[in-house]
Amino acid sequence: MTTPRSMANADVYRFRQGDFDVTVLSDGFISVPTDIVLAGAPTEDRSAVASRLDGADGVVFSKCNIPVIRKGRELILVDIGAGDKYQPSDGKLPLNLLAADVSAEAVTKIVFTHAHPDHIWATLLADGALRFPNATYYIGSAEWDFWMDPDFRTKMPSELHGFADGAQRDLTAISDRVVMLQPGDEVVTGLSAIDTAGHTPGHLSFELAGGDGLIITADAATNEIVSFEHPEWVFGYDTLPELAIRSRETLLDRAAKDRTKLLGYHWTYPGVGFAERRGDAFVYVPDS
Repeated sequence: MTTPRSMANADVYRFRQGDFDVTVLSDGFISVPTDIVLAGAPTEDRSAVASRLDGADGVVFSKCNIPVIRKGRELILVDIGAGDKYQPSDGKLPLNLLAADVSAEAVTKIVFTHAHPDHIWATLLADGALRFPNATYYIGSAEWDFWMDPDFRTKMPSELHGFADGAQRDLTAISDRVVMLQPGDEVVTGLSAIDTAGHTPGHLSFELAGGDGLIITADAATNEIVSFEHPEWVFGYDTLPELAIRSRETLLDRAAKDRTKLLGYHWTYPGVGFAERRGDAFVYVPDS
């Protein structure tokens, strides 16, 4: 079986960011059709770019990097992966939490960047109980409203109905312990939400204070080659493509100007690095 390059191993990536200790754990990877990753690429450019992507047989191996953040008594996860409900190559976070000596019961806050399967479908165990039973959950109010709309199926294409089924299942399960966020709100002091809507209507990224800052980008930039070098190309899973492009370009431009560290959910593990301006676009430079 062909497997992706540079997956997480026992030597997990850890660093200090201001008042926060950050550990990046892997949920494995998902296979995304190359035609989705290169949905906006001109025909004449597709072959050359596709040859540089980590994948095989018409799919790109899209890694799933999850930050575990400690500050004082707070233990925070930003997204939690897919559990066993999406693809067989993901859902590895629970085992990696155990390996990192992090118990599910100790997690105090779960922060959802958005409600796609590979980010929230680990919410429930097989018996319907919450995987993180003592956590408070945070999600953008616009994201909640989008997925929980009772008229979702009449408004949105059938391709999203399965995603909505899972989102409504998991969001309903946390409805009595959820905190709705607006861009600019803080989860804890120094961890604040950034509006990066477009991939989904309420997509949020999150910024950690300290030094030159760290932005947890989630799916505002889904691939460290395509999203950086061609931020103007449509990504096939973006719900609002034009808005997603604007959000991506704004985020990368800011990060490049300010030399802000980035942590990408789907980039090669550990997904921590910088954006550097190259002409009208950018290049991803892994943190050394």
